[in-house]
Amino acid sequence: MDLPASVGDSIAPSNDSLQVSEISVKGLGDKGYSITGTTEKLRKCDVCGLLLSSKQKLLKHLQIHSTEQNSVCEECGKTFSERGKLLQHLHVHKSVKTYICDVCGKSFKYLDILKAHFLTHTSAKPYACDVCSKNFTRLTSLVNHLRIHTDEKPYCCEVCYKEFSLKSSLKRHYRIHTKERPYVCEICGKAFIQRNKMIEHLRVHTKEKPYSCDVCSKAFSDKSYLKNHSQVHAKEKIFQCNICNKTFSLKLNLETHLRTHTKEKPFACDFCTKAFSQKKNLQRHLLTHTKEKPFACDLCNKTFSQKSHLLAHIRTHTKEKPFACDFCYKAFSQKPHLEVHLRMHTKEKPFACDFCTKTFSLQQNLKTHLRTHIKEKPFACDFCCKRFTQMVHLKTHLRIHSKEKPFSCNVCNKVFSQETILTRHLRIHTKDKPFACDVCNKTFSEEENFKIHLWTHTKEKPFACDLCNQEFYKPSSLKRHLYSHSKEKPFACEFCEKAFCQRWDLKKHLYTHTKEKPFPCDFCGKSFSAKPNLIRHLRIHTKEKPFVCEFCNKAFSDQQNLKTHIWIHTEEKPFACDFCHKAFSQNTTLKRHLLTHTKEKPFTCDVCNKAFALKSRLKSHLLTHTNEKPFVCDFCNKAFAQKSTLNKHMCTHTKKVFTCL
Repeated sequence: MDLPASVGDSIAPSNDSLQVSEISVKGLGDKGYSITGTTEKLRKCDVCGLLLSSKQKLLKHLQIHSTEQNSVCEECGKTFSERGKLLQHLHVHKSVKTYICDVCGKSFKYLDILKAHFLTHTSAKPYACDVCSKNFTRLTSLVNHLRIHTDEKPYCCEVCYKEFSLKSSLKRHYRIHTKERPYVCEICGKAFIQRNKMIEHLRVHTKEKPYSCDVCSKAFSDKSYLKNHSQVHAKEKIFQCNICNKTFSLKLNLETHLRTHTKEKPFACDFCTKAFSQKKNLQRHLLTHTKEKPFACDLCNKTFSQKSHLLAHIRTHTKEKPFACDFCYKAFSQKPHLEVHLRMHTKEKPFACDFCTKTFSLQQNLKTHLRTHIKEKPFACDFCCKRFTQMVHLKTHLRIHSKEKPFSCNVCNKVFSQETILTRHLRIHTKDKPFACDVCNKTFSEEENFKIHLWTHTKEKPFACDLCNQEFYKPSSLKRHLYSHSKEKPFACEFCEKAFCQRWDLKKHLYTHTKEKPFPCDFCGKSFSAKPNLIRHLRIHTKEKPFVCEFCNKAFSDQQNLKTHIWIHTEEKPFACDFCHKAFSQNTTLKRHLLTHTKEKPFTCDVCNKAFALKSRLKSHLLTHTNEKPFVCDFCNKAFAQKSTLNKHMCTHTKKVFTCL
């Protein structure tokens, strides 16, 4: 459509306004698909900053900014604020598409679109970026790409003033404010802001997986999944770190890695001045200020602040595990999980403590360890002011106040306050033992027991006391130990005024007054006043013995039994009597011995009020009232109320005589 001279003269800018850009691009020939070696200068519109390849196109483009009054459709009477939009609308009334592709027969409204389409057949990309040499099939794609380098964002949202480099991005963004979801799934009626999101969603119904791996032919429903999977096959690592000799397949990954040595953090937050070594980490951090969660799951509407979190979440629906271990072929749904797993094979511990040079295989373990040095507890409970070293611990603690138990077992309908407890509980039904030791192939149903077992091989004790340098496997053990230095007992019982070092010990003690036993066994129904007692009891059913003696390899179901057993080898007797200084290997033995000095008899018979120094003696005595005789002789079937009486009786069969030493 030729531009009338009157209109051209009225809106044609002066020569000064036709600013010529220094950016040059490889031109597209007259035929639309033959490539020439010539270059052409881009003209810039002073009104909106758009770059165009010729003066004629610039003049045509300026019609958009013209305020002429004749922007009315003669067919339907619809009015438009811009003449360009009217011209575009007129094609709605035309049933014929005049431009046809000779290769595939597809028809188009505009010649320019046909030309761009034809390049998809020739694989030609005639427009090259002078900055990074990336090639494009269309000039508009190049112009949009150049804004990545210039950081130009000419399109601004009138609601929140957020800026965008593409007009289409602004248009999509507006739908966040208008709540408009124009793309509707024909199968389930779910609506989407973006068309590509609806197309991705449709694959849930069609089970279509259009993206296929060229190496192993594995198919994926999403292009990003294929991209992640392709890294499994990319073995070549040509970029090497000069400091630690670690190699990388991408130069960008090497540059990012080098900052772990230089401690450089070039990306700073404008809100709190916190700095980051990677731009993506800064972008993730900014969402903690804006509280924005722009990524929504199409299946359950759950929203996420990061796309990677959304992709990982979607795999909980699809059960897809695209990341496989090259050593044992175990598959994972997330790449970080694979990276952590690989360290079990490589024995790599890349995270070092700056205070004591101790190394760890997981960054989270290092963070937890560092708090033993700096005593930092940044997360505080609003109800009781208790502080925590980790956010996840605070969230778990808050459920104590809210009494919330959102996780339910599908088998027995039991509810739990934590998902991890539910997961552990489910293994009672499934008999699953997912934690396997790479050293001895022993399997465990609980991660905590697995970790404790690993330390028998590595001898690693990450929690150290600052006062005496004694090391511990668990933070709870370190906490208990610290009270041995301070002698502090801040938790007092309101019933008997007995004091304890830890709140948990007080809680356990209170059950002796209330007779409450809130922890039942799912196997036999027996209840316990303390959770550790339940865990120890469960090992009777599972036959699990995670604690192994390093001297003789004997295994125990309870850590305390192992500790007591080790003293047989070391001949250590740490429990000494304050009265006669006699030493014992077990605390329970010392307690029994102390009764010989105090003459105390705390265990009373409910039937005859007879008192006993030991609980075992009371149990034996009670059998005299019930006439129960649980101990039976294997030779003559004679029954006895006490085991000691049975042992004496057995001598009549074996003719063994016990003499005084």
